[in-house]
Amino acid sequence: MANISDVAKLANVSVATVSRYLNNSGYVGKKSRAQIEEAIKQLNYTPSEVARTLTTKQSDLIGLIIPDINNPFFPELARAVEDTAFRHGYTVILCNSDEDIEKEQHYIKALSKKYVAGLILTTILDQDNYSNNLSIPIVALDRPLNVNIPTVTTDNEKGAKIGTQYLIENGVSNILCISGPKSVTSTNLRLKGFFKAVEGNNVEIHMVESKHDFQTAEQLTYETLQAHPEIDGIFAFSDASAIGALKAAHRLGLKVPEQLQIVGFDGIQMGKVVTPSLTTVAQDIYKLGERATQILIEQIEGKSTNSFSEQIEPQLLIRETTKERGPL
Repeated sequence: MANISDVAKLANVSVATVSRYLNNSGYVGKKSRAQIEEAIKQLNYTPSEVARTLTTKQSDLIGLIIPDINNPFFPELARAVEDTAFRHGYTVILCNSDEDIEKEQHYIKALSKKYVAGLILTTILDQDNYSNNLSIPIVALDRPLNVNIPTVTTDNEKGAKIGTQYLIENGVSNILCISGPKSVTSTNLRLKGFFKAVEGNNVEIHMVESKHDFQTAEQLTYETLQAHPEIDGIFAFSDASAIGALKAAHRLGLKVPEQLQIVGFDGIQMGKVVTPSLTTVAQDIYKLGERATQILIEQIEGKSTNSFSEQIEPQLLIRETTKERGPL
Protein backbone atom coordinates (compact mmCIF):
# COMPACT_ATOMS: atom_id res chain seq x y z
CA MET A 1 0.00 0.00 0.00
CA ALA A 2 1.40 3.36 -1.04
CA ASN A 3 2.15 6.04 1.55
CA ILE A 4 2.74 9.78 1.43
CA SER A 5 6.50 9.29 0.89
CA ASP A 6 5.83 7.18 -2.19
CA VAL A 7 3.61 9.94 -3.59
CA ALA A 8 6.27 12.58 -2.91
CA LYS A 9 8.99 10.49 -4.56
CA LEU A 10 6.98 9.78 -7.72
CA ALA A 11 5.82 13.40 -7.96
CA ASN A 12 9.38 14.66 -7.39
CA VAL A 13 8.30 16.98 -4.56
CA SER A 14 8.83 17.03 -0.80
CA VAL A 15 6.62 15.16 1.67
CA ALA A 16 5.69 18.57 3.16
CA THR A 17 4.38 19.71 -0.23
CA VAL A 18 2.22 16.60 -0.55
CA SER A 19 0.93 17.17 2.99
CA ARG A 20 0.00 20.77 2.19
CA TYR A 21 -1.84 19.56 -0.92
CA LEU A 22 -3.75 16.85 0.93
CA ASN A 23 -4.75 19.10 3.83
CA ASN A 24 -5.27 22.22 1.70
CA SER A 25 -3.20 24.01 4.32
CA GLY A 26 -0.74 26.08 2.28
CA TYR A 27 0.49 27.09 -1.14
CA VAL A 28 1.20 24.38 -3.70
CA GLY A 29 2.28 25.47 -7.18
CA LYS A 30 0.28 24.52 -10.25
CA LYS A 31 3.03 22.25 -11.61
CA SER A 32 3.57 20.49 -8.29
CA ARG A 33 -0.19 20.06 -7.82
CA ALA A 34 -0.49 18.37 -11.21
CA GLN A 35 2.46 16.07 -10.44
CA ILE A 36 0.96 15.09 -7.06
CA GLU A 37 -2.44 14.38 -8.57
CA GLU A 38 -0.85 12.19 -11.24
CA ALA A 39 1.21 10.31 -8.63
CA ILE A 40 -1.87 9.73 -6.47
CA LYS A 41 -3.69 8.38 -9.50
CA GLN A 42 -0.87 6.04 -10.51
CA LEU A 43 -0.32 4.73 -6.99
CA ASN A 44 -4.05 4.54 -6.18
CA TYR A 45 -3.16 6.36 -2.98
CA THR A 46 -5.80 6.98 -0.30
CA PRO A 47 -4.86 9.53 2.40
CA SER A 48 -4.91 8.25 5.96
CA GLU A 49 -7.77 9.83 7.89
CA VAL A 50 -5.86 9.25 11.12
CA ALA A 51 -2.86 11.17 9.81
CA ARG A 52 -5.04 13.92 8.43
CA THR A 53 -6.88 14.28 11.73
CA LEU A 54 -3.61 14.55 13.66
CA THR A 55 -2.50 17.29 11.27
CA THR A 56 -5.70 19.34 11.14
CA LYS A 57 -7.00 18.57 14.65
CA GLN A 58 -10.39 17.95 13.04
CA SER A 59 -12.14 15.03 11.40
CA ASP A 60 -15.40 14.22 9.67
CA LEU A 61 -16.67 12.58 12.85
CA ILE A 62 -19.64 13.80 14.90
CA GLY A 63 -20.20 12.58 18.44
CA LEU A 64 -23.74 11.82 19.61
CA ILE A 65 -24.39 11.14 23.29
CA ILE A 66 -27.80 9.80 24.26
CA PRO A 67 -28.98 8.90 27.77
CA ASP A 68 -30.72 5.55 27.28
CA ILE A 69 -30.44 3.29 24.23
CA ASN A 70 -33.21 1.08 25.67
CA ASN A 71 -35.78 3.86 25.34
CA PRO A 72 -37.06 3.51 21.73
CA PHE A 73 -37.25 7.31 21.42
CA PHE A 74 -33.47 7.67 21.33
CA PRO A 75 -32.65 5.10 18.61
CA GLU A 76 -35.23 6.84 16.42
CA LEU A 77 -33.56 10.18 17.21
CA ALA A 78 -30.11 8.72 16.50
CA ARG A 79 -31.31 7.46 13.12
CA ALA A 80 -32.28 10.98 12.08
CA VAL A 81 -28.88 12.33 13.18
CA GLU A 82 -27.03 9.57 11.33
CA ASP A 83 -29.04 10.00 8.12
CA THR A 84 -28.47 13.75 8.06
CA ALA A 85 -24.77 13.50 8.92
CA PHE A 86 -24.22 10.91 6.18
CA ARG A 87 -25.85 13.13 3.57
CA HIS A 88 -23.32 15.84 4.46
CA GLY A 89 -20.28 13.55 4.44
CA TYR A 90 -19.97 13.01 8.20
CA THR A 91 -19.85 9.84 10.30
CA VAL A 92 -21.58 9.56 13.68
CA ILE A 93 -20.05 8.01 16.80
CA LEU A 94 -22.87 6.95 19.15
CA CYS A 95 -22.37 6.84 22.93
CA ASN A 96 -24.95 5.72 25.51
CA SER A 97 -24.60 7.36 28.93
CA ASP A 98 -27.14 5.12 30.74
CA GLU A 99 -28.48 8.24 32.51
CA ASP A 100 -25.16 8.32 34.40
CA ILE A 101 -23.47 11.70 34.89
CA GLU A 102 -19.96 10.27 35.24
CA LYS A 103 -20.35 8.17 32.11
CA GLU A 104 -21.67 11.16 30.19
CA GLN A 105 -18.72 13.31 31.25
CA HIS A 106 -16.31 10.51 30.31
CA TYR A 107 -17.74 10.35 26.78
CA ILE A 108 -17.64 14.13 26.38
CA LYS A 109 -13.95 14.19 27.29
CA ALA A 110 -13.10 11.12 25.23
CA LEU A 111 -14.84 12.40 22.10
CA SER A 112 -13.22 15.84 22.36
CA LYS A 113 -9.79 14.17 22.58
CA LYS A 114 -10.52 12.13 19.46
CA TYR A 115 -10.78 15.33 17.40
CA VAL A 116 -14.46 14.97 16.58
CA ALA A 117 -15.66 17.88 14.49
CA GLY A 118 -18.63 18.52 16.78
CA LEU A 119 -20.92 17.06 19.41
CA ILE A 120 -24.67 16.55 19.71
CA LEU A 121 -25.62 16.13 23.33
CA THR A 122 -28.85 14.86 24.87
CA THR A 123 -27.70 15.50 28.41
CA ILE A 124 -29.00 14.13 31.69
CA LEU A 125 -27.86 17.29 33.46
CA ASP A 126 -30.23 20.16 34.16
CA GLN A 127 -29.59 23.70 33.00
CA ASP A 128 -28.06 24.95 36.23
CA ASN A 129 -25.49 22.15 36.47
CA TYR A 130 -24.15 22.25 32.92
CA SER A 131 -21.19 24.33 31.80
CA ASN A 132 -19.66 24.33 28.34
CA ASN A 133 -15.87 24.47 28.46
CA LEU A 134 -15.17 22.65 25.19
CA SER A 135 -13.68 24.29 22.13
CA ILE A 136 -15.66 22.23 19.61
CA PRO A 137 -19.16 23.07 18.33
CA ILE A 138 -21.99 21.59 20.41
CA VAL A 139 -25.74 21.39 19.88
CA ALA A 140 -28.15 20.39 22.66
CA LEU A 141 -30.87 18.03 21.44
CA ASP A 142 -34.25 17.23 23.04
CA ARG A 143 -33.21 18.50 26.48
CA PRO A 144 -32.57 22.26 26.66
CA LEU A 145 -29.51 23.79 28.32
CA ASN A 146 -29.25 27.25 29.82
CA VAL A 147 -25.90 27.98 28.21
CA ASN A 148 -24.86 29.78 25.08
CA ILE A 149 -25.10 26.84 22.71
CA PRO A 150 -27.70 26.09 20.02
CA THR A 151 -30.62 23.98 21.22
CA VAL A 152 -33.30 22.00 19.35
CA THR A 153 -36.25 20.78 21.42
CA THR A 154 -39.96 20.11 21.35
CA ASP A 155 -42.27 22.59 23.08
CA ASN A 156 -42.49 20.32 26.13
CA GLU A 157 -44.75 22.55 28.20
CA LYS A 158 -47.29 22.91 25.41
CA GLY A 159 -47.20 19.20 24.67
CA ALA A 160 -47.90 18.19 28.26
CA LYS A 161 -50.73 20.70 28.47
CA ILE A 162 -52.33 19.33 25.29
CA GLY A 163 -52.11 15.72 26.46
CA THR A 164 -53.52 16.42 29.92
CA GLN A 165 -56.32 18.62 28.59
CA TYR A 166 -57.36 15.84 26.24
CA LEU A 167 -57.78 13.41 29.15
CA ILE A 168 -59.89 15.96 31.05
CA GLU A 169 -62.01 16.68 27.96
CA ASN A 170 -62.71 12.95 27.75
CA GLY A 171 -64.16 12.86 31.25
CA VAL A 172 -61.15 11.82 33.32
CA SER A 173 -61.46 13.12 36.89
CA ASN A 174 -58.66 11.28 38.70
CA ILE A 175 -55.30 11.41 36.93
CA LEU A 176 -52.03 9.62 37.60
CA CYS A 177 -49.08 11.62 36.26
CA ILE A 178 -45.99 9.50 35.56
CA SER A 179 -43.25 12.11 35.32
CA GLY A 180 -39.63 11.64 34.26
CA PRO A 181 -36.49 12.30 36.32
CA LYS A 182 -36.80 15.79 37.83
CA SER A 183 -33.09 16.43 37.26
CA VAL A 184 -33.88 16.77 33.54
CA THR A 185 -35.08 20.13 32.23
CA SER A 186 -37.69 18.67 29.87
CA THR A 187 -39.37 16.90 32.80
CA ASN A 188 -39.86 20.19 34.64
CA LEU A 189 -41.24 21.85 31.52
CA ARG A 190 -43.73 19.01 31.09
CA LEU A 191 -44.70 19.33 34.74
CA LYS A 192 -45.50 23.00 34.11
CA GLY A 193 -47.77 22.07 31.22
CA PHE A 194 -49.46 19.33 33.24
CA PHE A 195 -50.27 21.62 36.16
CA LYS A 196 -51.51 24.38 33.85
CA ALA A 197 -53.95 21.90 32.32
CA VAL A 198 -55.38 20.66 35.63
CA GLU A 199 -55.56 24.13 37.19
CA GLY A 200 -59.17 25.23 37.67
CA ASN A 201 -60.56 21.79 36.87
CA ASN A 202 -62.21 19.52 39.43
CA VAL A 203 -59.53 16.84 39.02
CA GLU A 204 -57.72 14.71 41.58
CA ILE A 205 -54.05 14.06 40.79
CA HIS A 206 -51.45 11.51 41.86
CA MET A 207 -47.75 11.88 41.04
CA VAL A 208 -44.99 9.30 40.59
CA GLU A 209 -41.48 9.87 39.24
CA SER A 210 -40.15 7.19 36.91
CA LYS A 211 -37.26 6.50 34.62
CA HIS A 212 -38.37 6.42 31.00
CA ASP A 213 -38.49 2.63 30.78
CA PHE A 214 -41.16 -0.03 30.57
CA GLN A 215 -40.40 -2.05 33.71
CA THR A 216 -40.07 0.82 36.18
CA ALA A 217 -43.25 2.51 34.97
CA GLU A 218 -45.16 -0.76 34.98
CA GLN A 219 -44.31 -1.51 38.60
CA LEU A 220 -44.98 2.04 39.82
CA THR A 221 -48.30 2.12 37.99
CA TYR A 222 -49.32 -1.30 39.27
CA GLU A 223 -48.66 -0.26 42.88
CA THR A 224 -50.40 3.11 42.49
CA LEU A 225 -53.51 1.68 40.81
CA GLN A 226 -53.79 -0.93 43.55
CA ALA A 227 -53.65 1.78 46.21
CA HIS A 228 -55.95 4.17 44.29
CA PRO A 229 -58.47 2.21 42.20
CA GLU A 230 -60.39 5.43 41.59
CA ILE A 231 -57.75 6.58 39.05
CA ASP A 232 -59.36 6.71 35.61
CA GLY A 233 -56.65 8.41 33.56
CA ILE A 234 -52.85 8.36 33.15
CA PHE A 235 -50.60 10.94 31.55
CA ALA A 236 -47.05 9.63 31.11
CA PHE A 237 -44.04 11.77 30.22
CA SER A 238 -42.78 9.16 27.75
CA ASP A 239 -44.32 6.51 25.53
CA ALA A 240 -42.10 3.91 27.21
CA SER A 241 -43.69 4.78 30.56
CA ALA A 242 -47.17 4.81 29.01
CA ILE A 243 -46.66 1.34 27.55
CA GLY A 244 -45.46 0.15 30.96
CA ALA A 245 -48.64 1.62 32.46
CA LEU A 246 -50.72 -0.16 29.81
CA LYS A 247 -49.17 -3.48 30.86
CA ALA A 248 -49.91 -2.73 34.54
CA ALA A 249 -53.55 -2.08 33.65
CA HIS A 250 -53.69 -5.41 31.83
CA ARG A 251 -52.25 -7.21 34.89
CA LEU A 252 -54.99 -5.66 37.03
CA GLY A 253 -57.75 -6.60 34.59
CA LEU A 254 -58.62 -2.97 33.81
CA LYS A 255 -60.17 -2.25 30.43
CA VAL A 256 -58.45 0.48 28.38
CA PRO A 257 -59.95 2.93 27.52
CA GLU A 258 -63.33 2.02 29.07
CA GLN A 259 -62.06 2.06 32.68
CA LEU A 260 -58.67 3.71 32.28
CA GLN A 261 -57.50 6.17 29.62
CA ILE A 262 -53.80 6.57 28.88
CA VAL A 263 -51.83 9.27 27.02
CA GLY A 264 -48.08 9.08 26.40
CA PHE A 265 -45.47 11.53 25.15
CA ASP A 266 -42.96 11.01 22.31
CA GLY A 267 -44.63 9.42 19.30
CA ILE A 268 -42.37 6.37 18.94
CA GLN A 269 -43.21 3.75 16.32
CA MET A 270 -43.92 1.15 19.02
CA GLY A 271 -46.98 3.14 20.08
CA LYS A 272 -48.69 2.13 16.83
CA VAL A 273 -48.25 -1.61 17.32
CA VAL A 274 -49.15 -2.14 20.98
CA THR A 275 -52.72 -3.25 21.73
CA PRO A 276 -54.63 -1.03 22.18
CA SER A 277 -52.57 1.47 20.18
CA LEU A 278 -51.28 4.40 22.22
CA THR A 279 -52.69 7.92 22.17
CA THR A 280 -49.67 10.18 22.51
CA VAL A 281 -48.27 13.68 22.30
CA ALA A 282 -45.96 13.11 19.35
CA GLN A 283 -42.67 14.85 18.93
CA ASP A 284 -41.41 15.18 15.36
CA ILE A 285 -38.49 12.90 16.21
CA TYR A 286 -36.91 12.90 12.77
CA LYS A 287 -37.07 16.66 12.42
CA LEU A 288 -35.49 17.11 15.87
CA GLY A 289 -32.47 15.02 14.93
CA GLU A 290 -32.25 16.46 11.43
CA ARG A 291 -32.28 20.10 12.58
CA ALA A 292 -29.76 19.52 15.36
CA THR A 293 -27.36 17.91 12.89
CA GLN A 294 -27.85 20.62 10.28
CA ILE A 295 -27.12 23.35 12.83
CA LEU A 296 -24.03 21.53 14.09
CA ILE A 297 -22.64 21.10 10.56
CA GLU A 298 -23.26 24.79 9.87
CA GLN A 299 -21.10 25.60 12.89
CA ILE A 300 -18.40 23.10 11.91
CA GLU A 301 -18.19 24.55 8.41
CA GLY A 302 -18.12 28.14 9.64
CA LYS A 303 -21.54 29.10 8.36
CA SER A 304 -23.72 31.44 10.36
CA THR A 305 -26.65 29.90 12.18
CA ASN A 306 -29.78 31.98 12.54
CA SER A 307 -31.23 30.36 15.63
CA PHE A 308 -29.77 29.47 18.99
CA SER A 309 -32.99 27.90 20.20
CA GLU A 310 -35.52 26.08 18.04
CA GLN A 311 -38.73 24.61 19.39
CA ILE A 312 -40.64 22.15 17.25
CA GLU A 313 -44.40 21.89 17.73
CA PRO A 314 -45.82 18.66 19.21
CA GLN A 315 -48.94 16.98 17.82
CA LEU A 316 -51.61 14.96 19.62
CA LEU A 317 -52.08 11.56 17.95
CA ILE A 318 -55.42 10.06 19.00
CA ARG A 319 -55.46 6.27 19.00
CA GLU A 320 -57.13 3.53 21.04
CA THR A 321 -56.06 4.14 24.67
CA THR A 322 -58.46 7.09 24.96
CA LYS A 323 -62.15 7.59 24.29
CA GLU A 324 -63.50 9.93 21.68
CA ARG A 325 -63.01 13.61 22.41
CA GLY A 326 -65.52 15.00 24.87
CA PRO A 327 -67.03 18.51 24.79
CA LEU A 328 -64.51 21.37 24.67
